[in-house]
Order: sequence, then C-alpha cells, then structure tokens
Amino acid sequence: MNPVSPLQQAFDLQYLASRQHLEVPAMLRKERLLRVQRMLDEHGPVLTAAVQADFGIRSPQLTEFADLLVLRSQLKQALRRLERWMRPRHVWTPLHLLPARARIERQPLGVVGIIAPWNYPLQLSLGPAITALAAGNRVMLKPSELAPHTAAQLAAAVEQYFAPDEFCVVQGDSYLSSQFAGLHFDHLMFTGSTAVGRRVAQAAAVHLTPTTLELGGKSPCILASDCDMAQAALRVAHGKLLNAGQTCIAPDYVLLPRGQEAAFEQAYRQAVAQLFPRIVGNPDYASIIHQRHLVRLRNLLQQAQSLGAQVQVIDPAQGQQAAAPGWGDAAQRQMLPTLVWNVQPTMTLMQEEIFGPILPVVPYDRLDDAIAAINAGPRPLALYWFGKDEKARDTVLRRTVSGGVTVNDTLLHVAHDNLPFGGVGDSGWGAYHGEQGFLRFSHQKAVCLQGRWSAVQWLYPPYGARFDKIMALLRRWV
Repeated sequence: MNPVSPLQQAFDLQYLASRQHLEVPAMLRKERLLRVQRMLDEHGPVLTAAVQADFGIRSPQLTEFADLLVLRSQLKQALRRLERWMRPRHVWTPLHLLPARARIERQPLGVVGIIAPWNYPLQLSLGPAITALAAGNRVMLKPSELAPHTAAQLAAAVEQYFAPDEFCVVQGDSYLSSQFAGLHFDHLMFTGSTAVGRRVAQAAAVHLTPTTLELGGKSPCILASDCDMAQAALRVAHGKLLNAGQTCIAPDYVLLPRGQEAAFEQAYRQAVAQLFPRIVGNPDYASIIHQRHLVRLRNLLQQAQSLGAQVQVIDPAQGQQAAAPGWGDAAQRQMLPTLVWNVQPTMTLMQEEIFGPILPVVPYDRLDDAIAAINAGPRPLALYWFGKDEKARDTVLRRTVSGGVTVNDTLLHVAHDNLPFGGVGDSGWGAYHGEQGFLRFSHQKAVCLQGRWSAVQWLYPPYGARFDKIMALLRRWV
C-alpha cells in the first residue's frame, strides 16, 4: 500500500472535521475571524518584512496599504454583517404549491482550498480565507513558491492561531500545487494566470470540484477626448506602476484619441516623476519579483521593437540615482516605466497580460473603434474609462463586458467591500468579496415546508375532468 502523503493527511483531517461538525454557529465563525484579526495585529510587521524579503525591494507602506488595510476592512465588514448573511431567506411560494412555505438556508460547503499568487501575497491569501471562514468552512491555503519568506511566516502564524483541522498552510513548489489542485475539495479558489488557471480547472474537474478562478488578462484603459489629461495620466500611472505593474487589474494598455499622443506622453512622464522622482534606488518602487519575470518583460519589448514598435523608457532621475548598498540584484530588477507606441495586434505584448511597468498606447479615431478593439480580444478582468461625457461612458459600459469597472480612476472597484470581485470568460469565473464571497463559499439549500393539507393533491393521478379544470384555472393565474 502506498503511504498517505502529508498533503492528503492534512486534507483528510479537515474533511473529516467538516463532516462531523456540519453546523458552524455565528459565534464560532466570529471567533475564528477575530483570531485572524489578532494574527494580523501581532504578526503584521513580520509578515510585511517577509513580503519585502521576497521582492527584494517593496515598500512596507505598500504592503500596509494594499494588503493589510484591505484585509482589516474585509474582517470588519464580515464581523459586522455575518449574522445577517447567515440568516435564512424566506421566498414567495407560488399558488399551486400553497399552503407550503419556503426558504433558502445558507450552509458551509466544507473544506475550501486556496491557491494564492505572489504579487499581493497577504491580501490574496488571507482575503479568500477570511470569506471562507465567515461562511463556516475549513481552509487549506497553498501560498506561491515565488514568495517563500511570506509563505513560511504565514504558515507559522496560522499554526499559532488555528488548529490544523480549521485552517492550515501547506508549502511547496509547483508540483505540490498540482497535487493540491487535485484534492477533493468542496470548493477550490485559484488566483493567477489564465494558463495556469486552465490546468487548475482540469485538475479540479476530476472530482467535480467547483472552482473560483481569479485570473487576469489585458485590462484596457480608455481615455476620452474630453478627459482631464493630467489627472488621467496621474491615475493611470498610479494604477500601472503600483507594485511595478505586478497587479492583475493594472491598466494593461491605453486607448487614446488620435492626435493626443504628445499630450499624453508629456502628462504621463510628469506623473511618473511626481510619483517616483527616481526609480533605481527608490524604496517606494517595487522590484520585479524574479529575474525570470524581468527577462520575460525585456523580451516583450525586444520583440515589439523588432516588429516596428517605438519604445520610450522613462527615467525621471536620468540615471543619476544609484541603489542603496546591500540591495544586490533587487535594484537591477527595478524596471523603468516604459511607453510603447506603434503596437500591432500580432505582437506578444498585445496578446499576453504584461504584468509589469510597460504601457502600450493604441490611438483610436472613434469611440466605436475603441470598443471594437476591446471586444476583439478575450473579456478583461478590469476596464477603465476617463472622461466627462456620461452618455459616452454608459455606451462603453453597455457595449463591453469585463469583470469590473472603475470610472475616472483605476483599481478602486477591487477595494470596495460591497462590490463583487471576479472575472468573466478568460479572466476567470466566480466572484468574491463581501456577501458575494460569502455566497460563493456557501451552499444555498432549498427548503420547502408543506402543511397537513396540500393543494398539490388536486393534481395527483388519476387524471380526468377535475384535473383539466384545475389546470385551466392555473394557466390563468400562473
């Protein structure tokens, strides 16, 4: 007999516990959420330092803002609204089923698996876990192997606050991730690339495990001719360069009214200089996570140039700033922001999600052309619109499909706790955050309660004249 692997043992422990304790009261759920809150309060600095160690250069303030603040907001909302989310929903009963009553009960699914990415390794690990715990589930978390320091600290912190049959963290490489995806979870959530998401979905399908896939794609940013160019450029630059572009909802490319190329270039350069007076040696500007990813980004630029693209590198300090001593190769991975012009659809740059500080700019003549360009590709995770014309804005909203939208800014919809966050098509399926996430990780059980007397009995066989008369009446009322 083959020995049971530690991964399988960890899953079996949670699976058995979930089946033995089907009812998870609100008090226990809140207590678990409060443990997560205490974990963040007590281990926040250590976790932040681990994220910085994984990137080489990443501002602790960025982690506090983009990871920990988001998690604290999610915890606050879940603790405040949990009992309301758990409450059974009574629904209207149709005439022919009277006097029955009906309701929908929200139950835990059981064991939820989470495969998290490296780019926001705290938010995208613990955020889904918070939602799954609020829904009464057990949680197994697999952090990214590209953020090993964060994974190790998460594992130690979770082990301190949770029993392994409640919440555990497993560490390992991509091979372990594939084994993890093949476990018989009650629900599996994956955040990462579309290519890996396909493999995760295939592994989960063996057990008919339902999945939530939070993927990526090429999120467009449309600038209208009436937008405030300076303001738009600053907000686009912030969304693009946050975490050095390593954000799944970062603006991937800009659709710009033809004739405004020079104005946008100047405004974008000024915006970059305002946000990051220097790039190399700036502790506020994150490094690319790994040399392999940096090589990929450089190859994208080289291939685009070979096909006729114009590449404009933006260095506000003009090479006059050096990295601090001891930063090693992390400073070499601080990739300069780059604009790319004269791009073509055949370029890899315009076919793959960029996930770095490279911003292609695509001129358009009419709004219809911009919409057609978006609809010609896979449906994106996010879409951004900058302009003052509400009619044009609503046209874009009606005629495009994306996971989410922010108007006259970037990224904000993902930070709104009352909005569902998720993709559509190639950018993923299933949404979480807030009550939508609670429902995603819950089973909505239909319950119909019939009384001693039932109108349905009139429709029992044998069928005859009485049946026909009743059906004639029902056809008029239903």
